[in-house]
Amino acid sequence: MDAFHRPGPGPRVPLRWKIAALAAATACLVAAAVGVLVHFWTAQDIRGRAEMRAFNTVYTAMDTYRRTGTLIEGAALDPPEMPAALRNPGNGDRHTAYDDHVAGNSGPSFWAAQRVGGPGSPVLTYSVGTNTEFHELRRLDLTMAVASLIALAAATPLAVYGAGLLGRRLRQVSETASRISAGDLDARTGPTRGRDEVDDIAATVDRMADTLGRRLRDERRFTADVAHELRTPVGGLLAAADLLPPGETEDLLRARVRDLRGLVEDLLEISRLDAGAELPVRDRVPLGAVVSDAVTRTGLPTEVGVAEQAGSVETDPRRLERIVGNLVVNAHRHGETPVRVTVEGSTVVVRDHGPGFPAELLSHGPRRFHTGRAERGSGHGLGLTIAVGQARVLGAELRFTNAPDGGAVATLRLPD
Repeated sequence: MDAFHRPGPGPRVPLRWKIAALAAATACLVAAAVGVLVHFWTAQDIRGRAEMRAFNTVYTAMDTYRRTGTLIEGAALDPPEMPAALRNPGNGDRHTAYDDHVAGNSGPSFWAAQRVGGPGSPVLTYSVGTNTEFHELRRLDLTMAVASLIALAAATPLAVYGAGLLGRRLRQVSETASRISAGDLDARTGPTRGRDEVDDIAATVDRMADTLGRRLRDERRFTADVAHELRTPVGGLLAAADLLPPGETEDLLRARVRDLRGLVEDLLEISRLDAGAELPVRDRVPLGAVVSDAVTRTGLPTEVGVAEQAGSVETDPRRLERIVGNLVVNAHRHGETPVRVTVEGSTVVVRDHGPGFPAELLSHGPRRFHTGRAERGSGHGLGLTIAVGQARVLGAELRFTNAPDGGAVATLRLPD
């Protein structure tokens, strides 16, 4: 039978790839954040150590200059490349400044300066280059970037594998829910060996199936009991109607009792189908002849077309006649003439020219005691339900569609 599945819009992306992409993006963000923080802290440390070294060395250089009048290596008096911020230091005060525009191999430098005497005296300076340290920092950045890529390359397959395990567990739950939706009320997922939210979902679906199964069994049992209990009094009513004198009242009462008996028989048939108690008695029969006989028994004006290639099928002829008869009666009751039955190969098509099947039936299949739109007429909605159940017993496929130019189309495909 058709599952009446409604696909979602857009291409389907497996959950494991979504989780793997999220894990990869998270790893990239973490690696970038750690790399930025390490770079920032290391650069700050390099500048701090350079500033401290320059500050302490200018003190030593000043002491040596005052005692011996000579400058230690690296010290200078009023050098032209001295930063502008150090050209007018206070008397006796040491000052530092960072200069990232110094040319040469020293690279960015920290300068320390102190005036050797009173106002107007030369300024003694000492600079500490950081080119070597920042070169090491760039190597550290490159090393961290390579390490991050290696870690990402190793973590992504692990994320895909872990997400695949989660996806398989979720797929088990989804398959169980799909089987339950298709009518297999004995489908269960069981423990998923995760002890997490997926295990809770699986347990919830299993409990839902248990509850739904109990309610459906209670409903079926009630329907069967009611039908059995009504069978005897309805038979008595029909016998009593036969004792009435002929007349309009007798005809009206007899027709209503026959309708009631037909409803009871339909309920009993549905109960047997629900209980799985129906077993087909298969035989090789000519499909065209069986369908023609079934249409004739309905007593309704129906066109029958049997193609030349319509052959014989192995099926239960009584159940096949029941299906075809119900489809023809439904077409006349809820559709409009002309009603045509076509037999070709192992396929039987019943079409009317009425308003067509309602959208709800096309999406979810026929439901009991539900006839759809008001313009489709009255009825108890059991004919199509019985046809679907009998088709399932025969292993056949029964589909409901609407013709492009109007009218309902029921297509029965029998196994060859």
